[in-house]
Amino acid sequence: MDLVPAPEEPLKQPLKSVLGPATAKVMAEHLGLHTVGDLLHHYPRRYEERGQLTHLADLPMDEHVTVVAQVADARLHSFASSRAPRGKGQRLEVTITDGSGRLQLVFFGNGVHKPHKDLLPGTRAMFAGKVSVFNRRLQLAHPAYELLHGEGEGEEAVESWAGALIPLYPATAKLESWKIGKAVQTVLPAAQEALDPLPPALREGRGLLPLPEALLKIHRPHTKADIADARARLKWDEAFVLQVALARRRYADAQLPAVARRPRADGLLTAFDDRLPFTLTEGQRKVSREIFADLATEHPMHRLLQGEVGSGKTLVALRAMLAVVDAGGQAAMLAPTEVLAQQHHRSITEMMGDLAEGGMLGGTEHATKVVLLTGSMGAAARRKALLDLATGEAGVVVGTHALIEDKVRFHDLGLVVVDEQHRFGVEQRDALRGKGSRPPHLLVMTATPIPRTVAMTVFGDLETSVLDQLPAGRSPIASHVVPAADKPHFLARAWERVREEVENGHQAYVVCPRIGDEEDDPKKAAGRKSPEDEAEKRPPLAVLDVAGQLAEGPLRGLRVEVLHGRMHPDDKDAVMRRFTAGETDVLVATTVIEVGVNVPNATAMVIMDADRFGVSQLHQLRGRVGRGSAPGLCLLVTEMPEASAARQRLNAVAATLDGFELSRIDLEQRREGDVLGQAQSGARSSLRVLEVIEDEEVIAEARSEAMALVTADPDLERLPGLRTALDALVDEERERYLEKG
Repeated sequence: MDLVPAPEEPLKQPLKSVLGPATAKVMAEHLGLHTVGDLLHHYPRRYEERGQLTHLADLPMDEHVTVVAQVADARLHSFASSRAPRGKGQRLEVTITDGSGRLQLVFFGNGVHKPHKDLLPGTRAMFAGKVSVFNRRLQLAHPAYELLHGEGEGEEAVESWAGALIPLYPATAKLESWKIGKAVQTVLPAAQEALDPLPPALREGRGLLPLPEALLKIHRPHTKADIADARARLKWDEAFVLQVALARRRYADAQLPAVARRPRADGLLTAFDDRLPFTLTEGQRKVSREIFADLATEHPMHRLLQGEVGSGKTLVALRAMLAVVDAGGQAAMLAPTEVLAQQHHRSITEMMGDLAEGGMLGGTEHATKVVLLTGSMGAAARRKALLDLATGEAGVVVGTHALIEDKVRFHDLGLVVVDEQHRFGVEQRDALRGKGSRPPHLLVMTATPIPRTVAMTVFGDLETSVLDQLPAGRSPIASHVVPAADKPHFLARAWERVREEVENGHQAYVVCPRIGDEEDDPKKAAGRKSPEDEAEKRPPLAVLDVAGQLAEGPLRGLRVEVLHGRMHPDDKDAVMRRFTAGETDVLVATTVIEVGVNVPNATAMVIMDADRFGVSQLHQLRGRVGRGSAPGLCLLVTEMPEASAARQRLNAVAATLDGFELSRIDLEQRREGDVLGQAQSGARSSLRVLEVIEDEEVIAEARSEAMALVTADPDLERLPGLRTALDALVDEERERYLEKG
């Protein structure tokens, strides 16, 4: 069947041809809007009712806001100024109110004349500016404003703000909400020509508005029901187009050939399982069955393995790697840092014992060779590792991005395991997958628990396995917030607790947000402490500073070492070996220890300036303790006040060990675009109204509909409007991101 040709999308018309070059340039530079369609899909953030005022008490600090309020008072002050004509400057102070709270506006110099004439007491207007604090009061300095005339007053105002609801758009200092609103008014007639991406049967079956009507109602609603109907429709567009892109990717992957990898009945995997000193959890057995079923097919596995910190993901991945070696292939594990690659290599060889000594004296019958490949290896060791990979002597390789280099050749690469996938660019993962003669199977691991909706949205082209059961013998971790500013004696007690853990034969981590050797660069040193830091006499919360202070102060007499990313790889490895062997009592480190580091004897962790870390990152860090039989302790040190959002975030981390619950909290505090890997794709997020936590039902239904549609019509032959929408909403760069996921 021939493709139905996709009609030219009228909304692709450049904005400069409609709004003029100057306005179009500002929209492109500050909002990333280039076409009529971009502007029509720049939806209002919220709406104000014409007769109502903004609640001023809820304004966020340091953000650009648009508010609707009434002038309560306006006063013009004169002051001495050497820069003003005749030595006198003027300052206009305007107080606006919403009836319950007040906000100060301030205008200086030549900018006072027009607002002094316009902003009379009783006047209603929209004001836009950045919220700051002066003399302990919120203020907007030199805000832009638009007067709101009464109904019937001025045709332009009524035409521009038709209806009872005023749309407020995501705006910038260069482009206020009402200017965007007027630009939308200019292009809104083009909405009638918008191509509808939803199949008619889907739209009608769910009672969704046609797209032109939805665009009209989102920008110019007459009632709140108009907004709800429009948002419901536009959420479906975003969910469905994205899920179709992912479903097409899954479909294309399913057509690729791969070598089926089935373990031998009495091979390496069986020998390894027989030596395990513990029983696999039911969760580990279930996930392994899912992975082995994928490996046995002649299409490449494309699976995400996510699990709680310490749930045994590495063990599950290793069993998959050994199954592939059993079947005559090779397996590669890609780690984001040298510390983690060395840690994985060490723990894999320890778990395997003589099964990792293939080709060596003492190696057993089924043994293979396990090699490490990193960028900092010596030339001789590197040559030997490369030779072992090319000949097939090494069945398992663990490495960093050095594995991706052109000169690395595999004999028969059958499985790629990517650890902590969010740390790799898509090109890096894709390069490693391309090293097999046929596409290798792919297992992506993450210890950052991901809510189901995010997994469906971000990793929608991967099948998902979840490990949410901790192995028997893992100890609970007690977490507490230490308010160092309010209660300094709590911090003193924290160091006492560290000493107590060491005296009981255990070890501890202290984590800091920065390294502290910026003094080498005078420019960095000059900007290192803010005036607020100086005023508060904040302790230097950097690895090198804190380590020295602890060794000479509260932890005097203990063996304290440092670990950070700028150390030479050999030095990092030596420090980790000493800590693992119990020769170091306290390791003061950056987040280089965040993932994969496994020292069961480490029971305590103190995180300095904990408010500077994200929720998921704190959960990851905390997972480094409590890995043995003794209970773990994690102390979150902060100087933020009790009422701050940062403190509430820390309280949430301290209150639960449930990584999935914390990931929801983390997600709710971040923009949706971050969740969708925007930084990796280099593209603006295609999600504008869809919210991946709240809209779980829409996403799940859209995924189901998309899978059915793509199975029946993989090339979307009968749906030209949907093909056009895929080009528009999932731009080329993002399509590449999805392809390589």
